[in-house]
Amino acid sequence: MNVLLIGDIVGSPGRKIIEELLESLKREFSVELVIANGENAAGGVGITREIAKELFAIGIDVLTMGNHVWDKREAFSLLEDEENMVRPANYPSGAPGRGATVFHMNDGLKVGIINISGRIFMPPLDCPFQTVEKELDWLRKETLNIIVDFHAEATSEKIAMGWFLDGKVSAVVGTHTHVQTADETILPNGTAYLSDLGMTGPIQSVLGVEKSMVIDKMLTQLPVRFKVAKGPAQLCGAVINIDEKTGKAVSIQRIWRTLKEEKK
Repeated sequence: MNVLLIGDIVGSPGRKIIEELLESLKREFSVELVIANGENAAGGVGITREIAKELFAIGIDVLTMGNHVWDKREAFSLLEDEENMVRPANYPSGAPGRGATVFHMNDGLKVGIINISGRIFMPPLDCPFQTVEKELDWLRKETLNIIVDFHAEATSEKIAMGWFLDGKVSAVVGTHTHVQTADETILPNGTAYLSDLGMTGPIQSVLGVEKSMVIDKMLTQLPVRFKVAKGPAQLCGAVINIDEKTGKAVSIQRIWRTLKEEKK
């Protein structure tokens, strides 16, 4: 089974490049399942019901989230309604939505998806390591094919999570930093690992934001209302091949593709 994982989608440039390139990527890599992080899909922060519907319509099967999950008010009800969307599992009990789900493939195969948030330089949520173990308690009764989106800032925390889950899940991939790393590997017990999938959005930017705005803020330390940058876009992610009988990863390949947008 080939799974395409797409890094943090930033605004309309990120959504547009997925619409333009997704079908060709699915053909090229014989992709059977597409998982994308959508926490920045709506204007750079959060997600709306309309945008989630748009992303599902263009071929994304499951959306994961992160620390911007609550930035659009309608996400509260959206996460309750949509089984193929997950938010970090280590939010306190009672938070809307779910932190893990089981996706049912057309051939009857089940794939578990867990979303978890780091705590280093991030909001002080419940322990990600203990939380992911709780989610695995019930998911592994459903399937051996399990993918973890670890939405975290510190590479040390991400790497530790990879080793912690080696042999327990099919893949651990990082999101949040918007910078793709080059450390893809198959860990000794069969778990695919990548510290960060990267950003799917405008290239000529600072993590998706207009360059001048970020520079002004750093120069002045005054409040600035950020806007998603325009111009050429990139699609970042990885394709992971999983032995569906064992849940072990066979291979992992980073993806970086570009599309020049027309200037408006």
